Amino acid sequence: MSEQVTVAANAADSGISTSSGWGAELRATFALAWPLVIAQLAQNALHTTDVILLGWLGSSYLAAGTLATTFLMPFLVGGIGIVGAVAPLVAQARGSRNIKAVRRIVRQGCWAAIALAIVLVPIVLQIKPIYIALGQDPQATDMAEQFIQIAAWSLFPALGIIAFRSLLSAFDATRVILVITVAGVVLNAALAYVLIFGHFGFPRLELRGAAIATLVTNIAMLVMMVAYVTRQRRFKRFNVLMRFWKPDWPRFREIFRIGTPIGLTVVAEVGLFTAAALLMGRLGTDEVAAHAIALQCASMAFMVPLGLGIAATVRVGMAYGRGDMEAVRKAGWTAFALGAAFMTLSCLLFLTLGPVIVTFFLDPRVPENANSLALAASFLIVAGVFQLVDGAQVVAAHSLRGLSDTKIPMFLAIFGYWAVGLPIAYVLGLVVGWRGVGIWIGLAAGLAFVAVVLVIRFAMRERLGLLQPRS
Repeated sequence: MSEQVTVAANAADSGISTSSGWGAELRATFALAWPLVIAQLAQNALHTTDVILLGWLGSSYLAAGTLATTFLMPFLVGGIGIVGAVAPLVAQARGSRNIKAVRRIVRQGCWAAIALAIVLVPIVLQIKPIYIALGQDPQATDMAEQFIQIAAWSLFPALGIIAFRSLLSAFDATRVILVITVAGVVLNAALAYVLIFGHFGFPRLELRGAAIATLVTNIAMLVMMVAYVTRQRRFKRFNVLMRFWKPDWPRFREIFRIGTPIGLTVVAEVGLFTAAALLMGRLGTDEVAAHAIALQCASMAFMVPLGLGIAATVRVGMAYGRGDMEAVRKAGWTAFALGAAFMTLSCLLFLTLGPVIVTFFLDPRVPENANSLALAASFLIVAGVFQLVDGAQVVAAHSLRGLSDTKIPMFLAIFGYWAVGLPIAYVLGLVVGWRGVGIWIGLAAGLAFVAVVLVIRFAMRERLGLLQPRS
């Protein structure tokens, strides 16, 4: 009897379910995913808080803050994509019960975070000459530089957070991630409020205050994660900081081999939406405002399949690591089914309640807002269909990452975004004359292409040789 208990305990710790049914997989995926979903929503709230507070300062401050974050974001999300390779690698190590590999992967993930920040920070600090060369307003650029001079250094803790968050996700400790992220939202809001406006005897630092709040919040979140991992009994045994400066070049290279395509994929997607915003800018301010509203609605809904996708990476990675290919199948399709169910719901909400939803962003009693509201409601109709394909592509991409399959999906995604989506957006929006709706149809078309090819790739994973045993 004691031997059975020991076997069951070991199986639970390694991620091996004692039940192989679809119901057990559904429960495991949901339990892993829901804290990640809320944590992603909370992560969004960090940026939203700064936007609201800078908006209270005035439109010029909000514009400068937007310029700064727009410049910083591609570097940040690219780095997050690379360091995020720690998650599937740790999940695979957990599945194969290779405890020593867990420590080495996380340690080299920290190395990758530091190396990337060392390279990226000096580039980000060049915001002023780059923006001036691009013809941006000099005054807005000067203000944006004030924010970047401080916020750029947050790349060090922000990327470090991803390494430790990947470890926690791979071992189902997603509630800890949720608690730390929510604590970060509260801390950032409090610090930003005090430092931007100079309350409670603090100096009024405006944009610099928002940047300091961002930096301090990221440092605090990293410290909390490190403290948990090094003190909590379940993770303390990994000794992730032991011999921290000892190199493990094969694993360091593997993180970049798997993570670089992920980072480039995310940057390509961010770039697509940036290009779409620039196309909207050629149509007028009402279209830009309406686009921002529709995109915010879509991005909030997107956090759910994104959380499910992260859970899929872990579940697929664990199954792959222990060589259970049937569990790989169930993990991937379960996450896909959950994502499709939620995105169908959000699609119906956008289609039926779009005109109501947009009024949360602009006051319908103001006559000047009427055109933007009407445009935003029309964009949400397209965004309804957009939801289905966006959810499908993110879950499929993350399931493939659990198999360490990132290079070919990167090429497929870049082709879908830039060779399918953007040209269609340009032709329908500016040539055919469908304006903003045409641009959104282009976005949906690009994402639909990526969703179809990635889902097919996961379905054909065995034929494509993606299930080869790990060496």
